[in-house]
Amino acid sequence: MRKWTIPSVLFLLCLLFLLPDQGRRIQANAEAESDVPVDPPKVEEKFGAIPHGLSTDSDVVKRESESMSRKTLRADAEKFEFQAEVSRLMDIIINSLYSNKDIFLRELISNASDALDKIRFLSLTDKEVLGEGDNTKLEIQIKLDKEKKILSIRDRGIGMTKEDLIKNLGTIAKSGTSAFVEKMQTSGDLNLIGQFGVGFYSVYLVADYVEVISKHNDDKQYVWESKADGAFAISEDVWNEPLGRGTEIRLHLRDEAGEYLDEYKLKDLVKKYSEFINFPIYLWASKEVEKEVPADEDESSDEEETSETSPSEDEEDDSEKAEDEKKPKTRRVKETTYEWELLNDVKAIWLRNPKEVTEEEYTKFYHSLAKDFSDEKPLAWSHFNAEGDVEFKAVLFVPPKAPHDLYESYYNSKKSNLKLYVRRVFISDEFDELLPKYLSFLMGLVDSDTLPLNVSREMLQQHSSLKTIKKKLIRKALDMIRKIADEDPDESNDKDKKDIEESSADNEKKGQYAKFWNEFGKSVKLGIIEDATNRNRLAKLLRFETSKSDGKLTSLDQYISRMKAGQKDIFYITGASKEQLEKSPFLERLTKKNYEVIFFTDPVDEYLMQYLMDYEDHKFQNVSKEGLKLGKDSKAKELKESFKELTKWWKGALASDNVDDVKISNRLADTPCVVVTSKYGWSANMERIMQSQTLSDASKQAYMRGKRVLEINPRHPIIKELRERVVKDPEDESVKQTAQLMYQTALLESGFLLNDPKDFASRIYSSVKSSLNVSPDAAVEEEEDIEEPEAETDDKEAAAKDDSDAKDEL
Repeated sequence: MRKWTIPSVLFLLCLLFLLPDQGRRIQANAEAESDVPVDPPKVEEKFGAIPHGLSTDSDVVKRESESMSRKTLRADAEKFEFQAEVSRLMDIIINSLYSNKDIFLRELISNASDALDKIRFLSLTDKEVLGEGDNTKLEIQIKLDKEKKILSIRDRGIGMTKEDLIKNLGTIAKSGTSAFVEKMQTSGDLNLIGQFGVGFYSVYLVADYVEVISKHNDDKQYVWESKADGAFAISEDVWNEPLGRGTEIRLHLRDEAGEYLDEYKLKDLVKKYSEFINFPIYLWASKEVEKEVPADEDESSDEEETSETSPSEDEEDDSEKAEDEKKPKTRRVKETTYEWELLNDVKAIWLRNPKEVTEEEYTKFYHSLAKDFSDEKPLAWSHFNAEGDVEFKAVLFVPPKAPHDLYESYYNSKKSNLKLYVRRVFISDEFDELLPKYLSFLMGLVDSDTLPLNVSREMLQQHSSLKTIKKKLIRKALDMIRKIADEDPDESNDKDKKDIEESSADNEKKGQYAKFWNEFGKSVKLGIIEDATNRNRLAKLLRFETSKSDGKLTSLDQYISRMKAGQKDIFYITGASKEQLEKSPFLERLTKKNYEVIFFTDPVDEYLMQYLMDYEDHKFQNVSKEGLKLGKDSKAKELKESFKELTKWWKGALASDNVDDVKISNRLADTPCVVVTSKYGWSANMERIMQSQTLSDASKQAYMRGKRVLEINPRHPIIKELRERVVKDPEDESVKQTAQLMYQTALLESGFLLNDPKDFASRIYSSVKSSLNVSPDAAVEEEEDIEEPEAETDDKEAAAKDDSDAKDEL
């Protein structure tokens, strides 16, 4: 027995040594054949797995020589030449300076989504086309191989046959013609959208070698490969993982495209361009987790030594020591694991029926769209479908706050807050044609299925469909803003206000329109200036304070409802502040006669009223300009005749000041005189605004200034006395000085700037002298001249002081 026992033991030992070696050989074969690196334990087995793990060494060598990492076309593949237009297209893409390479991922995800849509459509009539197991999962997977610089995008869509690969990826007959390539070549913008064809070739912006592995239910699995050198090859795929169904695209990235191997970069691109794709998009993402692992023997022995030297060890009980010895020693370490991370969890709510979407869903969608992380809800939203020549779906939001630079970059900013999608794929947010500038504060998106695909961005901007979309968007946007006002209890008339307060249990919408107006009121005014078509609609949204509103906002409709019987014009006045306007002499007679006057205090209001001439058959009248009508005055003719000599004399006295006329006023009650401007010229407020402009040109402004008219109050005692003085002695210098001073004072009170403030000050001082009985010839007392000490004396004193200070220190 001993003779056989020793050889048997030796034989068993040999087997034990051979088995690990065979295991290592199997692992080496698997690594050689695999198209992706060996991943941590959580890697999905069927994604990049090796079907022939027990291959011979010769097979491994052969497959390594044909590995895609070498970026060469396989020797046994069937070679084809690209269509001439494709070669030119790829040459443009590869050699042109392209500002936005990011869109390649958008194109590939869009293509994958289309393929998934097709198989889902076929499955409606034939469920068997989906197959079973993982093939039924309609999803898109993105995976990185940082070592080999490979980016993979896989879908379980309809897939392509060999003929489809040749037809779809070797020609652009389906996507356009040579004329399209010519247009693209001249425009210099390669921002293309579409399906397999033109959009697919954007991969060569970032890759110098591309593989397309595809499996259709009606054909075998094939590999399409090309280096963008005018040729491509197709071969039956017998070495990659069987896809079951669908397409996997592998991009061998250029050295300068290394940024696309960053997980965070890919996440951002998916969020930006493909966030609302119908199908889930997964990224094979790394994640750090903490795990407890057994402690090393060396570490545990060190701990034991330390604990032995510790004095507290002696005090422990033997039982506690025994329990500690039984517990295994562990330590916490960080470990990198991989798992599929869902990137597009926000649902495209615009595809649903508006009645089925809750308020919370709209708020969540707004925060996602606006990248707003606050808890504030949007002020309003509008969700609608448009049908007709152009079909599109849209969601618009009014943000709770205006951006800090909304009006600073009003005319310079190209970026819009409205995003354009075509079939749920983000195209651009730089379309000036979708919304006018004054509505650029609105957030939202437009998704159209009818906009033409496979065209450049410039061509899409010129497309006639955009005009139709713009028209409908403006109408819906204005209706949405109008609805904020209609639902606000503060906007109701006093009659209806009590009923609303009694019947409404929820006052959440109270004051919402005032909030909107404080944030975006200037945009409404700019809209009236810029958009003549919707001017009347926008005018209904105007809000302002008046002489009767008690600090609350009023609309034009509310103003008209409070107009006096027989009042035809809407009265307004412009100025720097409400407080200043309330004390204006132009309002004296109007206030006494119980007329309501609108206060416009925003600088843009001056421009606004040049465009808003009338509203609901009522004309606007600036009470600081001539032409004000306040009913008939029975004594008007008598007063005009009575003061005819004074007005004529005064006009002559002010000839050097370019005063056009001196008239009897119908707007003054307590003030002796004011200066008004001609009806179509600048008001005093407008003159002030224009003079404060940085690049204003005084010479060009001269002809825009309104003609100045001095209006006098015939009932004021100063005016009556002045008339008597003029009748007695028209050449009296003191009377002329008084008339000139009164005109300059009226200019200031009327809001004008004086051309010569020094002259005005001198007249005031002369008047003060007269009131104090100081002689006009009294001179200012001369100051006595005191001779200043010479500089040398000062230097000597300073030196002496320094010496004394030095002695004190010693």
